[in-house]
Amino acid sequence: MAKEGFQFISPAIMATGLFVGLWFMYDNWLLLLIGILAGILTVFFLYFFRDPERTIPAGEGLLVAPADGYISTIKDLSFHPFFNSAASQVSIFLSVFDVHINRVPLAGTVEYVTYKRGKFLAAYKSHASEENEQSEIGLTSTNGTKVVFKQIAGALARRIICRLKQGQEVIKGERFGMIKFGSRTDLIVPANTRIEVKLGQHVKGGSTIIGRIPDLLNSKTISANSSQANA
Repeated sequence: MAKEGFQFISPAIMATGLFVGLWFMYDNWLLLLIGILAGILTVFFLYFFRDPERTIPAGEGLLVAPADGYISTIKDLSFHPFFNSAASQVSIFLSVFDVHINRVPLAGTVEYVTYKRGKFLAAYKSHASEENEQSEIGLTSTNGTKVVFKQIAGALARRIICRLKQGQEVIKGERFGMIKFGSRTDLIVPANTRIEVKLGQHVKGGSTIIGRIPDLLNSKTISANSSQANA
């Protein structure tokens, strides 16, 4: 269970107990109805803030999904300042029924973390990436490959939580935050990344492979061949 959920779960549980208790005392059906609604809300919060364990795929060059949800966008970007070149973008739309814990897509060092206030457009809309409230994280792997991932608020999501800081070392699949009540997560990668997901596909944060970065894959192969040659 995500710790951010206790501020919602605890009051809901107390409200459920209070109104059900009052119904037993006063036999008022309105009190029971309120208690039932509070109970339903409690179940929803318990479901929404779930935090299941995930099996993180091993291997250099594998990019894992930063969030659960459906692939809503796959597109090429003509330029991104962090790469200083073209890039590719994969967007994940999270409904209120998805796990909302965000995970790091690739091991490396956090180069920057920025927060931008903005609108609260429906997260599935393409221009939400530019106009909505969001956090953006730039990361560089140990091999020098760069990736960017964004937490983007949606029409219902009004609270972005990001625990990452500049200079922090992170591992692939590590939990780093969440977005409450529906949102979107963008992953921006080098243009030569082999994207392995399709539009409409449902992915799981930390376990679904979004793509493979050839530079990292090649560096591992070269390193292995070099070690064999030296032996």
